[in-house]
Amino acid sequence: QGPLVESGGASVQSGGSLRLSCTASGYIMSDKCMAWFRRPPGKQREAVARIYASGYTTYEDPVLGRFTISRDNAKNTLYLQMNNLEPEDTATYYCAADSYYCGPLTDRYRYWGQGTQVTVSS
Repeated sequence: QGPLVESGGASVQSGGSLRLSCTASGYIMSDKCMAWFRRPPGKQREAVARIYASGYTTYEDPVLGRFTISRDNAKNTLYLQMNNLEPEDTATYYCAADSYYCGPLTDRYRYWGQGTQVTVSS
């Protein structure tokens, strides 16, 4: 296992909900920016949401109002609550962490998980 391990991916119908989790091991995540990315089939990895060490959150437009990112520092765990899922949300979802960067660029994050698959059927 790497430093980040995702779980919670599943197959759901359109309009359903899922909660993804990402647990960090080997380091403290409370002082890091934590982020969720996703890679839709045949496309490049894209940003979904980020949460700063302060707790401030940002979301990309396609998920705004439907997804909620949160963190439980006591459990060293990051979450992504996904509601009103759409077929366009089908992707492999990854969590990432970095001590200095908290933007949408994938190559700026130091720590990555292996991904968890989310499939939304219409």
